[in-house]
Amino acid sequence: MAASHLDVWRKTVKKAKWRSLVDVRGTYPATDAVKVRSGRQVLIFNIRRNDDRLIVATHFNRQIIYTLRFMTHAEYSQDHWKDTL
Repeated sequence: MAASHLDVWRKTVKKAKWRSLVDVRGTYPATDAVKVRSGRQVLIFNIRRNDDRLIVATHFNRQIIYTLRFMTHAEYSQDHWKDTL
């Protein structure tokens, strides 16, 4: 039931005023920043107690977050997603 977990995440993000990864980690300590093939940095959120991964692009200066990928932990671990972003 990832939908309810994503809904909580979405509501939390809408209220957040994050300016950096440090701020994000204040709310979601396990968040990771990963550089992808394009050279850009994305943030990785653990959803459903580490069962799923939510990959987002974050524009702190504009307070905008774009959802790029949602996948299982097994899919994430294969690292193929990095080549498409």
